[in-house]
Amino acid sequence: MCIFCKIVSREIPAYVLYEDQDTLAILDISQVTRGHTLILPKVHYDDFRQADDETLAKCVAVAKRLADALESAYAPLGFNLLTNCGEAAGQSVGHLHFHLIPRYDETDGLTLRFKGTEKPDLQKIQADILKKK
Repeated sequence: MCIFCKIVSREIPAYVLYEDQDTLAILDISQVTRGHTLILPKVHYDDFRQADDETLAKCVAVAKRLADALESAYAPLGFNLLTNCGEAAGQSVGHLHFHLIPRYDETDGLTLRFKGTEKPDLQKIQADILKKK
């Protein structure tokens, strides 16, 4: 049983911010920034590719609700909502979860940078993806 399944079943304690019959939201123990929250479905899915659309929608709706609460509590300047899929993407727990990360300034605990490649062939990339559908 994965660590998040153990949290859902209350075998491991957590700081719960929200719970309903389908989802659980807890404070991340690492707290990349103040209020860093994890939103996870109670049913185990390895990542977002295995989850059904309804489960994904519920998790995002909980994230929206909690962003409002975090905004009231801490007045962040913005938020990141992300999920990692696979070890190469930084997934360390094999249970679908979303990170809701309040952002305070450029020196807070998270650095995300998008570095594009030089002159990608977007037409070829589009064709490659569409032919795999």
